Formats: sequence, structure tokens, C-alpha cells
Amino acid sequence: MPRDDTESYHYHVMARAIEAVDRLGPKATLDQLAAEMRMSPAHFQRLFSQWAGVSPKRLQQYFTLGHAKALLQDRFTTLETALATGLSGGGRLHDLFLRWEAMSPGDFARGGLGLTIYWGWFESPFGPALVMGTDKGICGIAFSAETTEEHAMQDLTGRWPNATYVEDPMRLRPWVIAAFGQQAEGPVPLFLIGAPFQIKVWEALMRIPSGHVTTYSEIAEAIGHPKAVRAVGTAVGRNPISFLIPCHRALRKSGGLGGYHWGIPVKRALLAWESARLEA
Repeated sequence: MPRDDTESYHYHVMARAIEAVDRLGPKATLDQLAAEMRMSPAHFQRLFSQWAGVSPKRLQQYFTLGHAKALLQDRFTTLETALATGLSGGGRLHDLFLRWEAMSPGDFARGGLGLTIYWGWFESPFGPALVMGTDKGICGIAFSAETTEEHAMQDLTGRWPNATYVEDPMRLRPWVIAAFGQQAEGPVPLFLIGAPFQIKVWEALMRIPSGHVTTYSEIAEAIGHPKAVRAVGTAVGRNPISFLIPCHRALRKSGGLGGYHWGIPVKRALLAWESARLEA
């Protein structure tokens, strides 16, 4: 998945295709979408279905203003019972084995001092992704489609200002393939670097099945701090490992999308893509 190989090219094409599906709306035909991507309709349909997991038409159905509200009504997840009831669905993330450990509070307070963090740029179904990791696992995923690569880099490195950063995408490549690839090719280890309260919130997010959603207040209840909804929202927004720690699955009680650190269009794309794959 480095951006100079064929697989990277396809991810880049599909990232633009997902954006086109969203921008052109539900009335766009297969011919229009294919023309946008400068492909024949048959080739575009085949490639899109292969890489997105669903047809373009299927994904279009989920890019509607009412989709978040429908999710909250139909697929709201009570976190404390989600695992006990076996609620997992057919979503891509639940085919992965995510194992994680967290940095100690003392180490976190030192801003990553003595820690070596490797980084690289990769293409994902949701645009360019900056991935960072230590020897223990992925510690950061940022999307730059709605910001800039410079902003994404400054955002992540600013969280651990005293760490040593080394560009080494090949070291991260197996984990990235397992995270974004069509088939899991091994476990995806995560290394959580955050304050204890943040890590509690991020752990709760990882209990939300793919294709389902929850609310900020539900997360606050699940971690034993029912009155800390605002603090929970802040911790959700500070999640450094986008997609794998699915902060995009947290909505407002009203069904509104709320915020998203890497841009609301990316959040909408994530939710639509997961919902379409769940029902494919």
C-alpha cells in the first residue's frame, strides 16, 4: 500500500470514487460515475465493487442526510451488552483481531520522551492516510483528504512532541495492509498513547461493532462517568488512531453527526461504507 505501487493506485482511485458518489448524489448514474473516473462503466463497477466491497449504487443509498438518524434508530449499540449479545455483524473491522496495550501515565506525561515513532503515508479507501507506529503497534492514523498532509503531520507529532520520528513506511506496511486491505492478513496491534481517561473512552469505542453507532452519553455511561459527556466528547475528538478506534461511530443523541477531527465528509464516508458492507 505505499503510494508508488499498483495497489496504491487503486486505493487512490477508489478514494476519489467514494468522494464522487457523495458529491454527485443519489441520482448519479453508473455511466456518470464512470465518466467522472474516466473508466468504462463495466470496469468501474468491477473495480469499485472489488475495493469498496459493495457496488456504487449500494453505497449511494447510504450517503443521505437521514442516514445518521436512521443508524441511531436502527443500529444503536448499547456498549455494555454489545459483546455479551454477540452483536458483531459482517463488517470488515470485526474480521480483524485488534490487540492493544497502553503507554503508562508517567510515560505519557513525558510527551513521548525516549519513544521512537515510525511513520509513512499510505492510500486508504478514505484518501491519504498518515500512519504512525512504535515497535508495539500502530499509535496514529490521520486522514488528510479534508485538511492537508502538513496539518495531519503537525497534528500527530504535536501530541508526542518529545518522541523521535523516523520515516519508515515499510516497517508499518504489514499492519496497514491488515487494517485497510480486503482480507485480514494478521493481527493489527495498537499502542495507545493517551491519558487514562482518554484510553477508557477509546476502549469503549472499540466495542462498537462495524456498521453500528452509539452516542457520547452512552459512552460516558459505559465508562462509569455519566455526567462527563463533554469530557467524553473531547476524548473522542482526541482519538489518534482513526478508523481502528472508531470515533466516527459516536453520534449526538439527536442523530446529528457531531464533529469529526478529520472532517465531516470523511466521517460520512466511513459510516456509509461500513453500513453498505454490513448489508452487502
